[in-house]
Amino acid sequence: MRNKYIEAFEAGQISAKNVPDFRAGDTVRVAVKIVEGDKQRIQNFEGVCIARRGSGTGETFMVRKIGANSVGVERIFPIYSDSIDEIVVVRRGVVRRSKLFYLRDRRGKAAKIKELRK
Repeated sequence: MRNKYIEAFEAGQISAKNVPDFRAGDTVRVAVKIVEGDKQRIQNFEGVCIARRGSGTGETFMVRKIGANSVGVERIFPIYSDSIDEIVVVRRGVVRRSKLFYLRDRRGKAAKIKELRK
């Protein structure tokens, strides 16, 4: 059981941030605020969400993209971080697992995820 004061604080933090509904298998675009000296800019990181973990304000998600020279790049983002400007769901994927770590071993068409059609 958690402390009621901590729960009240976390509830305020969570309600202040507008987070879309997404899960593992979805392709997301995360707009990250980057500070360079006294300047600030927004850089997009787009890839497949391969995992979500945690709960409350400590919840995180892992995004994997294929970068330059076909090298896989993974980043872990806290959902309620101030450094995240927005999260956009680009497409929904059909997967049967909550953690897609098997994508690390796959290349090309083998790493494709079927799109959810409505």
